[in-house]
Parts: sequence; structure tokens; C-alpha cells
Amino acid sequence: MIYERVAAIDIGSNAMRLLICGVYDKGKNNSIKKVSLTRLPVRLGEEAFLEGTVSTATQKRFLKAMETYRNILDVYGIENYRACATSALREAANGQNIVDHVKKQTGISIEIISGDQEAEYIFGGHFRDNTVTNQHYAYVDIGGGSTEISILKGSDVRESASFQVGTLRLLNQSVPKSVLREMKKWVEEKTAKLKHVEMVGSGGNVNKIYKLSGTGYPNPMLYGDLKKMRNKLSKLSVEERMLKYKLNPDRADVIVPAANICHKVMKWSDAGILHVPKIGLSDGIIIDMLKNQSEN
Repeated sequence: MIYERVAAIDIGSNAMRLLICGVYDKGKNNSIKKVSLTRLPVRLGEEAFLEGTVSTATQKRFLKAMETYRNILDVYGIENYRACATSALREAANGQNIVDHVKKQTGISIEIISGDQEAEYIFGGHFRDNTVTNQHYAYVDIGGGSTEISILKGSDVRESASFQVGTLRLLNQSVPKSVLREMKKWVEEKTAKLKHVEMVGSGGNVNKIYKLSGTGYPNPMLYGDLKKMRNKLSKLSVEERMLKYKLNPDRADVIVPAANICHKVMKWSDAGILHVPKIGLSDGIIIDMLKNQSEN
């Protein structure tokens, strides 16, 4: 048996994460165990979505975060890693310049991925370790800048689309009504002829909503329970959410927009059940890395 540590850096619009895993190579199959997860609340999307660029001050914070990740990788002696950025750097006019500067200062190469790639990585992480029945699912990944929605039959992706409806955009009231109508129409059209649809939700906010509901993993969350949790959160101010539910400031303000997106998609698709597999982009990146290694 061979043991190796690998890592993934997920550079999101609201926060960024460094996931380190230990991989036990048993020949035909790999066994993966999480070693550590370091989350930093560098909000690249707050400026990228409103101003179209990332300010110098935020760039400095981002560079410090990447230098921190570089040091952690070095302490663990990790050479096998991948860093991926999503909608914030994808849309910022100076996104590529930021990526180039980070590479020069830290040696870390950042790949700016598309919404489709993001969804593909998350699917790979979820369906590797979960038994999925041969029925229809609406798979929804909610980020700060965008929401990726796919319609699946079992683990087979039948339809997929990315919408610029993210928690930070909603928080800043920068989502045109036309985009929400487009998302609603797409979900309704793709699920209208399906007899039974269940929803799978991913993203940090979805995980937190699920945890706060007290549903208990791996049990699914019912539509009525999600609606009840959304209403509870909506009635509180950001400060009250922080105090009552012990939420970080960068979670307390965006959790309601996330709950609203969840609620809308469940309603539009007529899904009464929400599965939350606790899988994120960083998990999917590592799965994809290992898959590529085994094929080469």
C-alpha cells in the first residue's frame, strides 16, 4: 500500500478553501481521508460582480491567503495539488493579471474554470462515494457568483446550465429579474415531464442550512423543513443570525439568499426532498486529479 498527501484549492467568490487529503493507494482503488480544511473569507466576488474588477486592497488580502496556503503545502510536503478559481476571477477584468501575479509570488498556478467544469468536478466528488438510485435529480450547486443546475438520471447528466444567480449577487441586488425568469423557465421546462424529481444541493451555505435544520446526515431534508428554516433565518438580522446560530459574518449575510435559491428550485422542479452530500468543489478536484493519475 502506498500513502500520499494531495491537496485542492477552491477559490470561490465568497470564500476560499484548501483541502488536504491522505490517499491510500490499494492498487485498483484509492481510499481517501480528509486531513485538514483551511477556509479563508476573502470575498473576491463582492467587487468583481459590482465593479467588474478586484481592488488593490483585496488583491493584497488574496495574495496573503495564497501565501498562507503555499506555506501549509510546504509544511505537509505536498507537491501534488491543483488550484481552481470560479466566477469571481472568471468575470473580473483583472482576473488573469491576479492569477499571473500569484504564480510569480507563490509558484502556485491557478486555473480559472468554467461553470460546466465546476459542476463536473462536484458531480465526480459526489457520485464516487454515494449510492445513487436510477431516478431523476435536480443537482444544484450554489456559489457566491453563480448557480449551476443539472438534471440527472441516476448519475448521468442529461441537461446542465449555469446562471449568474449567486448569493453575493442577490445580497447586493445585482441579479436582473430577467435572469431569475430565465432560470425559472429552464428548471420548469427540464423537469415538467419527469414523474418524480429529488434535489441534490451543494455549497457551503447549503451544508450549513442542512446542519442548522437538525435533519441529521445522511437523511434527506424535506421541502417543508427547508421552507421553515428559510423563514426562521429571514426574520432575523445578520447580527441576530450570528448570535443565535453562531455563524461567521461572511456566512450570516449570504445564507438567506442561498436558502431562497434552494427553495425556488425545489418549488420550480416540484422536488419534495433535498439531499445534501457534504461534497464541495475541492473534493471533486481531488477526485479528478486521482482519476487522471490512474489513466496516465
